[in-house]
Amino acid sequence: MNSATVRNLLVRGMLAGLAAGVLALVVAYFLGEPNVDRAIGFEEAHSHEHEMEIVSRSVQSTAGLATGVLIYGVAFGGIAALAYCFALGRVGRFGPRATALLLSGCALLAVYVVPFLKYPANPPAVGDPDTIGKRTTLYFLMMLLSVLLAIAATLLGRRLAPATGAWWATVSAVAAFALVIGIAYAVLPVIDEVPAGFPASVLWRFRLSALAIQVTLWTGFGLLFGELAERLLDPKPATAAVSGPVTAPN
Repeated sequence: MNSATVRNLLVRGMLAGLAAGVLALVVAYFLGEPNVDRAIGFEEAHSHEHEMEIVSRSVQSTAGLATGVLIYGVAFGGIAALAYCFALGRVGRFGPRATALLLSGCALLAVYVVPFLKYPANPPAVGDPDTIGKRTTLYFLMMLLSVLLAIAATLLGRRLAPATGAWWATVSAVAAFALVIGIAYAVLPVIDEVPAGFPASVLWRFRLSALAIQVTLWTGFGLLFGELAERLLDPKPATAAVSGPVTAPN
């Protein structure tokens, strides 16, 4: 793949990430923000300390949310596009669209779902401020481990495929990934800092909305970028519709 194609895919990836970020922003605003407001209400009702807001809640839930989600969408779109350039043609006989969807699904699983199941997202009022550094480190450690294991599982599947066939190679790679992830879940410390009396329904809905945002982001990116990549890498030949007999000019 030449540099011009890589550059074009990078631009398309960033555009697809931006568009997917808009979709995720809608989900975040309508599903996530109401639960954030409920969590903040609980925190204010049970806290005796009232800190001055540097940025108002209305700005946080509108311009701040939009800025964060859209910048994240553009950034991850560019990174995913570069990963796509490497993966295309190396993960099986998939076309541009299918490769984009496969890459998005695997990235969603490795980058978000696996760490999320061990260390799920928490709304305001959940979590001890003194342990935020530890919690952040553990989360990113789990994410890094998940990504590295996903890459290792892919390489293992490719190594086993000639001897066992694609089906059993895939089954073996997935089983190895799940086994090592399970060991990591058991070894890494558990964090349970939900305050007494915090509404379980708010916590549950917040975590579901966080998952929905990521699913929307990655699915939207996979579909949009797959279409853009297909048009770039496999353009349809132009066909001229001819109606009636063609006569040679005099």
